[in-house]
Amino acid sequence: MAKRDYYEVLGVAKGAGADEIKKAYRKKAKELHPDRNADNPDAEAQFKEANEAYDVLKDADKKAAYDRFGHAAFDGGMGGGPRANAGGQGDFASAFSDVFEDLFGDFMGGQRGRPGAGRNRASRGSDLRYNLKISLEEAHSGLTKQITVPASVACDSCDGTGSEAGAEPTTCPTCSGMGKVRAQQGFFTVERTCPTCSGMGQIVKNPCRTCGGAGRTEKERALSVNIPAGVETGTRIRLSGEGEAGLRGGPQGDLYIFVEVADHPLFQRDGMDLFCRVPVSMVSAALGGEIEVPTIDGGRSRVKVPEGSQSGRQMRLRSKGMPALRGPGVGDMYIELQIETPVNLTSEQRDLLKQLDESLAKSNNPNASGFFDKVKTFWDSIKD
Repeated sequence: MAKRDYYEVLGVAKGAGADEIKKAYRKKAKELHPDRNADNPDAEAQFKEANEAYDVLKDADKKAAYDRFGHAAFDGGMGGGPRANAGGQGDFASAFSDVFEDLFGDFMGGQRGRPGAGRNRASRGSDLRYNLKISLEEAHSGLTKQITVPASVACDSCDGTGSEAGAEPTTCPTCSGMGKVRAQQGFFTVERTCPTCSGMGQIVKNPCRTCGGAGRTEKERALSVNIPAGVETGTRIRLSGEGEAGLRGGPQGDLYIFVEVADHPLFQRDGMDLFCRVPVSMVSAALGGEIEVPTIDGGRSRVKVPEGSQSGRQMRLRSKGMPALRGPGVGDMYIELQIETPVNLTSEQRDLLKQLDESLAKSNNPNASGFFDKVKTFWDSIKD
């Protein structure tokens, strides 16, 4: 069967640039990968075909020869093209490895394939998380909190090097200082962290007796944390360099403080605003009056209850809420009235309430009258 044109295989026009060819190959490699096409028996052959085309077109010299002579450029000894390796597997591994590096090289730290990349590489310590619970009052005013964090710190005995005093690490014999080892598995070249040096590229022949060669020890540290006013549950505070110590002198990680604001028995929070439900007697709600309510800063405010107030009515106290976490501004506080029905009545009180109820007209209970008028209309419409 005649070979297809390499440009046609990759879906690019003749004369396409290197970037366009590489982009086209990436797309084909993803679409035709055998692992993603288990139900397509032709996928593997098409995958190899795309690899073979890319292996020629990515190389400027091979591409020039192909543009001039076509497939004949690599037949009959005219060049070291795809036939140089049986089945094209060696070239496939090389080509796909290039694309894999393009896709994931930056994510992996860009260390692939450079001898000595692992040598003296700083191994950064892990980040730590600390959950801090504070009260709503503390969130309102802000505070400085003392916390104790269990963490790994640089070993004092070896100054974080992991070696006994005066001893120098040596190049790892397994990976020759690269920090990674490779193994051929079918079409792929698999690269993994060196098991001997754990990716460091060096081994310690005379490990520190205190830390066992790790360069760090476990220790509790006391830290002072500034919690700004206005924080709420979920606020994250980063303390740079206060995390776990790095391996063998590497930089420290960071410490993240996750704030949780505890529920308050009087106030409910919604962003910068506060809500406080205040019970009011039936008589005070009917006749009106004044009530005294608490504020989050520990103060007191007097609020006028309008005559004839109903449950759920809200009054606003400006600038009595929570401060903004970033920038100026203070929220408001809302007082929500809850009209309380009297209980445990005496006989005399019951008689007084009955007399009051008998004396009331519809205009004294407009909500109830309006509701039952609507109910009557609804029932009448059903009967009809």
